Amino acid sequence: MNCRHCKKPVSLKFLDLGFQPPSNSYLLPEDLNKPEVTYPLRLSVCEECWLVQTEDYAKETEFFSRDYAYFSSTSTTWLKHAEAYCNKVEERFGLSKQSFVIEVASNDGYLLKNFLKKKIPCLGIEPTDSTAKAAEKLGIPVMRQFFGETLARQLSGDGKSADLIIGNNVYAHVPDINDFTLGLFHVLKPEGVITLEFPHLMRLVEFNQFDTVYHEHFSYLSLHTINRIFEASGLRIFDVEELTTHGGSLRLYGCKKTAGHSLNKRVEDLLGAENARGMQTSLFYKNFQAKADIIKNDLLEFLIQAKKAGKKVAAYGAAAKGNTLLNYAGVKPDLISVVCDAAQSKQGKYLPGSHIPIYHENHIKELKPDFVVIFPWNIKGEISRQLSYIKDWNGQFVIAIPSLAFFN
Repeated sequence: MNCRHCKKPVSLKFLDLGFQPPSNSYLLPEDLNKPEVTYPLRLSVCEECWLVQTEDYAKETEFFSRDYAYFSSTSTTWLKHAEAYCNKVEERFGLSKQSFVIEVASNDGYLLKNFLKKKIPCLGIEPTDSTAKAAEKLGIPVMRQFFGETLARQLSGDGKSADLIIGNNVYAHVPDINDFTLGLFHVLKPEGVITLEFPHLMRLVEFNQFDTVYHEHFSYLSLHTINRIFEASGLRIFDVEELTTHGGSLRLYGCKKTAGHSLNKRVEDLLGAENARGMQTSLFYKNFQAKADIIKNDLLEFLIQAKKAGKKVAAYGAAAKGNTLLNYAGVKPDLISVVCDAAQSKQGKYLPGSHIPIYHENHIKELKPDFVVIFPWNIKGEISRQLSYIKDWNGQFVIAIPSLAFFN
């Protein structure tokens, strides 16, 4: 296997989570007796540019289908995050009715609706039909395509170059990261700005977040590596912020090399922090598998002991990260009977691999489980407040990442 960016041979192994189905491929009842497609879920590291990447087994069209079930607006925490971001960039970069904003992977319009409210012209680019329809119902124009250099040149040729390009949790999802980055360059105005948000590889390792690994994430990213990728495409990073979202993310600000945006010291500081952690050495990546195995074994031990004690265990959040964890641990409905979720697009379906049924939250009130495992640990505060009523029957919340923990 060669590196997706620099094309050098890749041999350093980082993580092997066995064979798993795509984590967002939720099943209908009639699918349960059919064969289920699985792919190896393995990560390797390029020791030239330090890009961490999955092995190539499937195309992005197999993961981002017309009936894609992830809707960003399900989380109130994420909606507030998006609104705060829009207010911030509008003020910082002087966006107005004369500006043009493009969001790549615009999902259900969770973010662009804020620009729509401000009457700032915008365009969503979203290949999944289910989420694009939801955005269009809000009045947001959407192109149903995968983004890359060809589409960017087409948009630019049609006079649709952007003052601001947004990519939230999409950069890791693209199989050809060089083509995607060249697309950013070609559709950006000379003084335009790119903002990308993505989980920070440094935090993923620090907090044992192996459950954020799934097939839809082709790459796992550091600032060092993106800096190299941007440089190769005529772009540069001029600012970066560390965020708490998704267990520790980065928001980087980029522009063309010739643009006038001044370099913020935060870029140099974070590059230095990554280097101090040893992220450009093989040692940084060699012990992660053992950490994942400890988390898997601790979760299994808890679930088995709970079953032996006659305790009822349910889960909340039919999230992709939960599917990675469940399928690596081999958990089935005998250990976790049900998972509840606020997304109507998931209710009535079954988790891929584990075949645990997905219900509306009301099922928790009926079941009265002794334990509720929160899979989207990144919004555990929001969920624990929402389900605070489990205290009425002395129920407890459980998270598995960064280590097994119980709380009320």
